[in-house]
Amino acid sequence: MDNIWLQSAIWMALALVAAMGSLYITISAALFEIVVGAIAGNTIGLPLTPWINYIAAVGAVVLTFLAGTDIDPHVVKKHFGASVMIGLMGFFAPYIGCFLLARYGLGWPGPQAQIAGISLSTTSVAVVYAVMVETGYNRTELGKIILAACFINDIGTVLALGLVFANYNMYLVLFAVVTVAAVAVLPFVVPWLFKRIGGRASEPEIKFLFLVLFGLGWLANLGKSEAVLPAYLIGMALAPFFLANRALQLRLRAICFAFLTPFYFLKAGSLIVTNALVTGAALIGLFLGVKMFTKFAGILPLTRYFKFDKREGMYTTLMMSTGLTFGSISALFGLTNHIIDQAQYTILVTAVIGSAVVPTLIAQIWFQPKFEPLEEDA
Repeated sequence: MDNIWLQSAIWMALALVAAMGSLYITISAALFEIVVGAIAGNTIGLPLTPWINYIAAVGAVVLTFLAGTDIDPHVVKKHFGASVMIGLMGFFAPYIGCFLLARYGLGWPGPQAQIAGISLSTTSVAVVYAVMVETGYNRTELGKIILAACFINDIGTVLALGLVFANYNMYLVLFAVVTVAAVAVLPFVVPWLFKRIGGRASEPEIKFLFLVLFGLGWLANLGKSEAVLPAYLIGMALAPFFLANRALQLRLRAICFAFLTPFYFLKAGSLIVTNALVTGAALIGLFLGVKMFTKFAGILPLTRYFKFDKREGMYTTLMMSTGLTFGSISALFGLTNHIIDQAQYTILVTAVIGSAVVPTLIAQIWFQPKFEPLEEDA
């Protein structure tokens, strides 16, 4: 396993197995990759070398950026209230529920309970977007509402982690200022620039986007933030441009789904350790159950209020119950900063990964709404 080409072949073989499996069982390849990663990680072993961690991290950043580009401003404006209310409830309900469980049900100290609440408050943009693209729901009004609500939900998670465990420094200020400037300027710069450098085999447009994402990721790292946050914001800022330039979006998506995201989802699955599942099964199930219960209690009534039909309401609630990227990041933050111990980290991260699989699987098997693409895609 020390040979880099053997490692590459094994990871791609697992990604291919997951892709082929998704053709015969109609659930997302991303979910298959998580499951296959878990099986492989506990049988043949999947060593997480620096280069694998890097590719997985790039996959998360690019996938999050692409999710932002699929948020239609017109749909968000039309359903602004629904997106914001569902997103806010999607954060606060599980945050409060899991915090109370950890603090008063399990007797964890305050900071540890905060990490539990924050880790399980998320909605996974990566999982939701991957499922949306594979099923075609990203081209529907409902899909775009869910993606916008995911953004609101995860902004709440990021802000909570930053406010509760603040590490303010000049790098964080620099990161915030540059990100705001990029969000404001890029919608004007990109159309002008791409018109002059686009249409070439060397794909200078995609190289420029990678430069922006990696540069902001570097600043986020200096400011003790996460690279996926500016990626989402930049994607949203450029959404109108990408809605008018689908070919560029499809080329970038092909790179992401063919090579980058398999490493991300397989790695997520490989973090599930069988021994931890056995010894911590009760707590893992408890945290996962509380997260899903509070998501349902908070979001499902809102879908009725905003006149979603029953199937769409269930699908929306289940997709908003997922978690992966920000949840695992929050748990890892707690571990590396010595707020939680290894056992608590294992419980939380396994519950987070479980939330990427269980509600998504239920949504895809029993509650997929009818496919009705927006006019520009029809």
